[in-house]
Amino acid sequence: MNPRSKLFLLSVLLVIAGCSATIDEYQGTEPKLQLEQFFSGQLEAYGIVQDRSGKVLRRFRADIVGKWEENRGVLDENFVFADGEMQHRCWRLAKEGSHYSGVAADVLGKATGEVKGHALNWRYTLQVPIGEKVWDIQLNDWMYLVDEENLINRASMSKFGIDVGEITLFIRKTGDVAMRDLTQGCGI
Repeated sequence: MNPRSKLFLLSVLLVIAGCSATIDEYQGTEPKLQLEQFFSGQLEAYGIVQDRSGKVLRRFRADIVGKWEENRGVLDENFVFADGEMQHRCWRLAKEGSHYSGVAADVLGKATGEVKGHALNWRYTLQVPIGEKVWDIQLNDWMYLVDEENLINRASMSKFGIDVGEITLFIRKTGDVAMRDLTQGCGI
């Protein structure tokens, strides 16, 4: 390998290494994120889906209701996209120390992650309908607690290890769970 090729390879490796944050970097940061506190009650979210070039493909709003009992939680998410499409997702969550796991109907296997300080990083595979097919998209999902009422969520999406896009959401607490009848959806 010639010196120029070695330099190029080293540069690529440094860029890749420099782009990978780890959850340990957030140890000790405040305010501390506790999913069972933030995701309790009513929340609203606003977000966008972008392709890998940054072009906004979709815009959406979501109403979320969360309820926790001890170390088990349920998130009832109702999405309304700018084009009128509606989607529903019901997360069933579990906490074990600083680690969280979750399952949902359109998630393959189990989402797993860890909280340190004000951040959560979790990973999962989401089944996304694209035309007549369903794609398995890997999500590297990061949540950052801004304050007790607000959280920013960024998730990079990849398929076969290739970046295909990003989802960005702003999530805000709006009230207590007792303010909404939850007989439908997740049944919480």
